[in-house]
Amino acid sequence: MNDFWHTILDFAQTTTAKVGKQLMQDFGRVQASQKADGTLVTQSDKWADQTLRDAIASTFPGYGILSEEADRVFPGTEWCWVIDPLDGTTNFTRGIPIWSISLGLLYRGIPIFGFIYAPPLNQTFHGFWQGNSGLATPTGAFLNHHPIHSSPDAPSNNHFFNLCSRSTAAMQPDFPCKIRMLGVASYNFLTVATGATLGGIEATPKVWDLAGAWVIVQAAGATWKSLKTEPFPLTTGEDYSDRSFPTLVVSRSELVPVFTPFLANVKI
Repeated sequence: MNDFWHTILDFAQTTTAKVGKQLMQDFGRVQASQKADGTLVTQSDKWADQTLRDAIASTFPGYGILSEEADRVFPGTEWCWVIDPLDGTTNFTRGIPIWSISLGLLYRGIPIFGFIYAPPLNQTFHGFWQGNSGLATPTGAFLNHHPIHSSPDAPSNNHFFNLCSRSTAAMQPDFPCKIRMLGVASYNFLTVATGATLGGIEATPKVWDLAGAWVIVQAAGATWKSLKTEPFPLTTGEDYSDRSFPTLVVSRSELVPVFTPFLANVKI
């Protein structure tokens, strides 16, 4: 891995560790308010967002920034960081220890590096995914710097599948796996990347929920299926604040037709 990618990885790890340390002090101790779209936000979200944006501006001048709490229009820069400063705000405010800080680095609108830190679990995920970016990137997906890969298993009632709160209509008596609901879009998909679950669906994720996980999931060998519009590449000048990208992730491509029929009643 050359110096550029070392710099990217070191920045992501150092910066999210700093932000995560403060968020752990706030964890379960802050009040949330409701945004226009019905989701929750806290002063911790806003502080984390500003801290991440300041760090990016200082370390990577000229790079664009797209974030949940502030810069929601894709600037069209060749390089752009996408930030979710606190994925899982409801869990965070209720003292449930599943929430994360997510960073994705885009090249010409396509994610090629993802980094997600879950402070309460002491887990850091990162990955590189060249895709059709044309870049010569490193390869692989990692949990705490150890390689991870999605599961080769067939579905059974001893395997897990994650739903989001808006996709419970998929839950039917003949569903082929046990259902779990984590409340964090990025972590939902990361469990597929690690092999802990065979799949997951998010009915209304935003681009900042997806950018980091998009890289890690595919680098781990799992299959990403957009259920409506493809999220990437991003479009210059587009405001992504109210755009959702319903997504199914499964551990291997052969499972797409297994789980897709159960999504017919899910509103996306």
